[in-house]
Amino acid sequence: MPIPAPSTRSGLAAALATALLLLAGCAAPGPTVRAEYDRSADFRRYQTFGFFAPLGTDKEGYQTAVSTYLKAATRRELEARGYRYDEAAPQLLVNFGAKLNDKLRVSEVPVPTMGLGVGLGPGYYGYRAGLYGAWPLYPATETRVDQYKEGTLNVDLVDAGRKQLVWEGVAVGRVTQKTLENLQPALDSVVASVFAKFPVPAAAAATAAPKP
Repeated sequence: MPIPAPSTRSGLAAALATALLLLAGCAAPGPTVRAEYDRSADFRRYQTFGFFAPLGTDKEGYQTAVSTYLKAATRRELEARGYRYDEAAPQLLVNFGAKLNDKLRVSEVPVPTMGLGVGLGPGYYGYRAGLYGAWPLYPATETRVDQYKEGTLNVDLVDAGRKQLVWEGVAVGRVTQKTLENLQPALDSVVASVFAKFPVPAAAAATAAPKP
């Protein structure tokens, strides 16, 4: 399947938006990864793979840098499992999807009472300082609200002949500035995490797929 060449025209804003979607799975302590697949599919009978054009992570008719990084990482993972890239007539087609959600995490954190009651120092209860305290053993807690971005990356493998999804890998995690500053290695890492749940492990590459 032909793949459009990356465009050099302006598209930095769209590319960055896609990057934000995909970087989520790379934040410490690591992405939450899951995979589902068609139990009736024999992954050892497939020999070749290619990529959809356009990909779900492309924007406005051109291929983003993020798509380029994802394709390279996915090709590396599949070839390590014995599959061969075939642009013209692949048996498996790969596609990517991504989304970004705003999240709120609300938590209750204990606040020290300093022995004589609440309101003797800075923090949420600072408004009581010098005016009044609370009774002994007052159950002081502070509500903290943490706003952050949560992203989801999907890697789909489709049986090209039947046009049917046969495997889906998903990584979900938190976006951080650190991943924004290290885009390619971050995407390499999350793709490797997703393919760690692929039915054919890299260690079995020698026997996973027949050689042409």
